[in-house]
Amino acid sequence: MESAFLTAAGLQITRLEPNRVEGFIDAGPDHHTPWGIVHGGVYTSAVESAASIGASAAVRNRGQVAVGLTNTTHFLRPLSAGRANVEAVPLSQGRTQQLWRVDITDESGKLIAHGEVRLQNVAGQAAD
Repeated sequence: MESAFLTAAGLQITRLEPNRVEGFIDAGPDHHTPWGIVHGGVYTSAVESAASIGASAAVRNRGQVAVGLTNTTHFLRPLSAGRANVEAVPLSQGRTQQLWRVDITDESGKLIAHGEVRLQNVAGQAAD
């Protein structure tokens, strides 16, 4: 599930299942704020993307996709360079809505960002 947006953000998906998404971003100067740390929008985009991809995989066999309703992302620790690991899992997968938790950790396993995304299951097909 690659898109130009994910490519630009640097998110690489390494595992995609209806109940788990994993990936990473190799963060560097292209992701920086003027102060030399990774921009929070990079993390917010990774949270939204990982949750949406996983939630859509969960409802694909019903001819649906999942679209984000709310995204709350907390920035816990700055990162200037290195691999940011992304792990998304569902907290609830209902008939009409889903709630996903996404954790982003640095190479030592320390939590650098955490988010939750509430999604609506809607009719439609994911792009190939």
